[in-house]
Amino acid sequence: MTLLEILKEPWPWYVSGPLIGLTVPILLIIGNKSFGISSSLRHICAACIPANISFFKYDWKKESWNLFFVFGIFLGGVIASHFLANRNPVEITPQLSEQLATYGITDHSGLLPAQLFSWESLFTLRGFIMIVVGGFLVGFGTRYAGGCTSGHAIMGISNLQWPSLVATICFMIGGFIMSLLILPYILSL
Repeated sequence: MTLLEILKEPWPWYVSGPLIGLTVPILLIIGNKSFGISSSLRHICAACIPANISFFKYDWKKESWNLFFVFGIFLGGVIASHFLANRNPVEITPQLSEQLATYGITDHSGLLPAQLFSWESLFTLRGFIMIVVGGFLVGFGTRYAGGCTSGHAIMGISNLQWPSLVATICFMIGGFIMSLLILPYILSL
């Protein structure tokens, strides 16, 4: 098996998990920096919006490393999707396939079901709720919790921060409630 074939396969949790976890001590040792993605949107707004908004009045240039970090994540995603993508359909269990078929979701050829995440589905009630309302709620929740899942769950918990543990527990409970109670209702629309 060549290196390119190995890179195209899904990495097991015992490889990818520690690699993600190692970003915390590396960022702390190299520059006393915190890992998080959602703060980069604030830095971009502070750099680009000349309005007199107190939330954006801070020295964003001290955090410009975060913008390069997020750009690197974006660039890595572009490179991976073009050169390292596994073109095989997503493998799901037959039970899940049957359950999704009851909601009209039968296309599993991409990473996201086309019946839910496409321009055509955006103009349906189900698609609007999934894409627009869901995106708004993720953004609102990130701001309300003072960070995203990567900042709280990876960086905050590893630094033994009590608010990050509470936020991560709330993220998990919200995810369980969404997937078990609310999502089936939305999918049936």
